[in-house]
Amino acid sequence: MMPGPPCYRRPVAALPDDLASTAKSATSPAESVVARSTSAPRTRSTLRAYFLLTKPRVIELLLVTTVPAMVLAEEGLPPLWLIAAVLVGGSMAAGGANTINCWIERDRDSLMRRTHGRPLPAGDINPTGALVFGLVLEVAAFALLWATSNLLAASLAVSATLFYVFVYTLWLKPRSTQNIVIGGAAGAVPVLVGWAAVTGSLAAPAWLMFAIIFFWTPPHFWALSIRYRDDYSAAGIPMLPVVRGIPAAARQIVAYSFIVTGVSLLLVPVSSLTWGYLVAATVLGLMFIVQAIRLHGDPTPERAIKLFTFSNLYLALLFAAIAVDTLVHFA
Repeated sequence: MMPGPPCYRRPVAALPDDLASTAKSATSPAESVVARSTSAPRTRSTLRAYFLLTKPRVIELLLVTTVPAMVLAEEGLPPLWLIAAVLVGGSMAAGGANTINCWIERDRDSLMRRTHGRPLPAGDINPTGALVFGLVLEVAAFALLWATSNLLAASLAVSATLFYVFVYTLWLKPRSTQNIVIGGAAGAVPVLVGWAAVTGSLAAPAWLMFAIIFFWTPPHFWALSIRYRDDYSAAGIPMLPVVRGIPAAARQIVAYSFIVTGVSLLLVPVSSLTWGYLVAATVLGLMFIVQAIRLHGDPTPERAIKLFTFSNLYLALLFAAIAVDTLVHFA
């Protein structure tokens, strides 16, 4: 068979440089959709990580105590714009403090099962970005509270952050079994902020509400540290159940449950609260004491987390009773 004629390929002219670069950089519509579809979830994930840095569940509980303090200070419902401003400013101040706390404790958090999934140990956020975010929140909180209420309220909010960061996180937490006893003062400051925002000063009822939260904090967090005792031990944090044992912590929880109940009742003679709050505080206090005694008799992680959960409910209902009693009384 005779071979066929040779096959020649027609040469293709090269594109000019400007067209070639345009062709390389051009993206098809499908590729653009894919790029947008992947960047949107990434942005949402980053925003969510920054949000979680602020510990929103902790902030919720702080705000639950702030509004009733404002209602009691006003002896009625304060202007809604002031409530909104204090809640936003207080949220930013608490969120900034929690963010800075996460930045400081990122190495310890990586050692604990309960906290190793937080944004910084998980690598979801750059540490420098987290620190800047926390500081910006603090500056914004101070400016907002000063502009909408007064300098005392703004200064109290920032002082709580300074105390939480330097006294509790950096000094007490890694060194003393009494870390949460003293450090808990930071979490009690929001009631002072709320009172000061309304009155421009502080008075005995404000300090007693501060004392309620101050004495509520140790049994609340000791119950949590009983549940996660191994975590705290692995991270080298000297929580009371780690250093002195679970039975000793359970005894202290019982003692503090009596103290916080007694302090809650003292609020009646120094304020405008009436029998409605007195009944609620008595019943809730007895329930708290019963839960603490049960934990003392059965100091298991399961019983401890039940007390921890109830303590959240106790504080929320107690301060709700303050607000309801005041609004009904001055209606």
